[in-house]
Amino acid sequence: MSDMELLASRRCYQALNSLHSLIYFAPEAEQEFTAVGLRPGRMCYFAGRAAAMGAVGPGTVTATFYNFSPGLVAAHIPRAWGLASPAEVLGARLRAVDSALHRLLGEEVLADPELAEAAALAVGATSGCTAAGRPLYAAHADHPVPDQPHLALWHAATLLREHRGDGHLAALDVAELDGLEALITHTATGKGFTAEFARANRGWSQEQWDAAVDRLRDRGLLDGSGELTERGHELRREVEQTTDRLAHAPYEHLGDEGVERLTAIGKRLTRTVLVNGAFPGEIFAGR
Repeated sequence: MSDMELLASRRCYQALNSLHSLIYFAPEAEQEFTAVGLRPGRMCYFAGRAAAMGAVGPGTVTATFYNFSPGLVAAHIPRAWGLASPAEVLGARLRAVDSALHRLLGEEVLADPELAEAAALAVGATSGCTAAGRPLYAAHADHPVPDQPHLALWHAATLLREHRGDGHLAALDVAELDGLEALITHTATGKGFTAEFARANRGWSQEQWDAAVDRLRDRGLLDGSGELTERGHELRREVEQTTDRLAHAPYEHLGDEGVERLTAIGKRLTRTVLVNGAFPGEIFAGR
């Protein structure tokens, strides 16, 4: 596979990713999750994303989510499963997605044939995914594709996200970055969450964060001001390049024309949800 093909794959993924991840910020999600018995806050996120794997314990969630504090996960899992079954949580999640997409895209966009086309392309791409070594992808892939095009598109975007995410964890493991170190080096690129939001949202104490920063400085990955060194930038590039290679299969399966078309439609849909306030801008660096 060429660098241009990998770049096209990444752009297609990026065009769709916001359509999936808006569920983590949509108020509809907490409304639906608490209606089936979950407690407000982080429990909704952990249970909502992990429910596809069944009533798993905190170790499994920590391992597959990777950059969250184990203590934060253990505060909510497995307690969540005593309040709502995984099946109930999955149903609530899909209802929340339905409501959120109606609000953020609007009825006219939902009825647009281009959305149905994007759904068919994205579902087709997932046929190229493989489950081996990809637990979160495999768990979500076990569940049926919804009938409605906007939900089918969201489901396919979820599969592509988790497929890439599982490969990304393998790349981080090869780079010898634990969950917190991965989080810190990613925030240092300026392309993700702000450091303040990342630390608080992922449940790490200031002491834990500072200790990880010291470890990264000892490896020559961060400088004295907490910025990535040349070696740090190089390692992050290596991680992303490995992730791109491991994530390429579904886009290769879709073909160049399909990737180009799905990217174009995905970008238009993403612009719409962003304009309509899908994400709070203050949590992202550079926004």
